[in-house]
Amino acid sequence: MSVEMIQAFLSLSTPTISDALDLLRLSGGCLGLRPVVMGHKIAGPAFTVRFVPVGLGKKGAGDFLDDVRPGSVVVIDNGGRTYCTVWGDLMTRVAKRNRIAGTVIDGVCRDVALIRELNYPIFTRGGFMVTGKGRVRLASVQEEVTAGDISVHPEDLIIADDSGVLVVPKSRADEVLRTAQDIGAREDRIKRMVEEGLTLKEARAREGYDQIGKL
Repeated sequence: MSVEMIQAFLSLSTPTISDALDLLRLSGGCLGLRPVVMGHKIAGPAFTVRFVPVGLGKKGAGDFLDDVRPGSVVVIDNGGRTYCTVWGDLMTRVAKRNRIAGTVIDGVCRDVALIRELNYPIFTRGGFMVTGKGRVRLASVQEEVTAGDISVHPEDLIIADDSGVLVVPKSRADEVLRTAQDIGAREDRIKRMVEEGLTLKEARAREGYDQIGKL
């Protein structure tokens, strides 16, 4: 995925991209995942990781970070578990140093104060201090995972901001981008018409707003 495409997606609002996904009948919103640090907007290809429950765990669970390319978004499927974490202090420091774009966890993180101090973009179901050691183990890397009930494949585009997390399938990224850009342009024209005095109903009608699958 090109830098130009990623920048094009970053120029669009996540609601606009979500509307494009809806119009194309694609599910992309990761329900329940929220930012730990507000004010970030990230986009990048997914590097996927999955954890599963285990008795005594597995050593080296965080070593996968050494293989993540700069600009990628780490997507960790911990099955939505909130009783133990799979991300904390050391992983945050390494991710920040390695210029990873951000992290998405279907689960929780710890060391929240350090994450906020380093201003690292991370999106989770919340914070909890209990370690995953002895509770979960690393099961797979760079295979299909789930985040907020949405399937994520390696290299799918992840976009996240204060409104939440979106997944754009790599195979449909061009189509989603074109659709989102069209929706965004229509919305911009509607805003200008409203500012010039038209009613919202009139502006929407002129732009054919209801015909692009939006409320």
